[in-house]
Amino acid sequence: MNGTGVLPSQMIRAMIAEGQIAGTPEVRSEQVQPASLDLRLGAVAYRVRASFLTGAGRSVAERLDEFEMHRIDLTADAVLEKGCVYVVPLMERLRLPDDVQAVTNAKSSTGRLDLLTRAITDGGEEFDRVPAGYDGPLYAEICPRSFSVKVRPGMRLNQIRFRRGQAVLDDAALAALHAQTPLVTGGPAVISEGLGFSVDLDPATGDDLVGWHAKPHTGVIDLDRIGHYDPAAFWEPIRTRERRVILDPGAFYILVSREAVCIPPDYAAEMAPYLAMVGEFRVHYAGFFDPGFGHAEAGGAGARGVLEVRCHEAPFALEHGQVVGRLVYERMAARPEALYGSGIASNYQGQGLKLSKHFRSA
Repeated sequence: MNGTGVLPSQMIRAMIAEGQIAGTPEVRSEQVQPASLDLRLGAVAYRVRASFLTGAGRSVAERLDEFEMHRIDLTADAVLEKGCVYVVPLMERLRLPDDVQAVTNAKSSTGRLDLLTRAITDGGEEFDRVPAGYDGPLYAEICPRSFSVKVRPGMRLNQIRFRRGQAVLDDAALAALHAQTPLVTGGPAVISEGLGFSVDLDPATGDDLVGWHAKPHTGVIDLDRIGHYDPAAFWEPIRTRERRVILDPGAFYILVSREAVCIPPDYAAEMAPYLAMVGEFRVHYAGFFDPGFGHAEAGGAGARGVLEVRCHEAPFALEHGQVVGRLVYERMAARPEALYGSGIASNYQGQGLKLSKHFRSA
């Protein structure tokens, strides 16, 4: 296994075969995505009194002795309650080569439910980062922010991406790629430490719906129920003709990018937050974009990015076309054997403004 960049599906399968990625029960084929691996929840959740990082030389098990409040058996249709923090051992463990590191992120549907999910490791000093050569278990820290959720062992809330070396495209390389294969339509290519994208608050002809606002008091969402829930029971529609939305502190919003983006087959991308000086809000919870997302070879014609927005500190007036985030592109170590949307169950190819897969089409 060689090559610099993000490791594709066939290299992930090789790591599984070589025991560098293991699982109890064993890792399943459907967990492997074009440029990442879905991670599965184990059978127990630890309710903890605070989020924590493990720290050098310490294990998650040691820290749980300090922070655990009680344990929950996930085999009994457990509910993770809004506003609480849980740590769940994952079914996967790693034995990474010395030249391979990893990064994790929430899956798209997880982010769209405002379900804060981060990976922690033994000796970890950052969330969602796994150093090269790591040998040990993985854990998910889960904090439901807007909705209480029902979970079971084996559910896949976050994913892990492996990379060898550094293959991030600088602005010159990104501009050259855009000139060869347009990466964005519907707006100018704003290239500065990545590809900038802006928010779409311009209502479509005949419809003034521009987003969704999570209701503060709702029922429980069973994460196994797909296309089941009425959006009106959990979300308030955001309608405007003013091309502006005022964000309330602490509230959660689903909006959409003005631009349609594409990820060529030999590249992967990750959503990163924009400069804090543009406003005290966050638009990034689920940030992996796989090779083929929105690309013609994978049956796409550009796909807009769904923005998971939470405002901080003070009410903020968000304007149509305001740049709110950026996509950082990386080279793949090799083209994946299957692209996003090509013969795999890709829920969001060609998406526009869209809630998570748990809701019926509005």
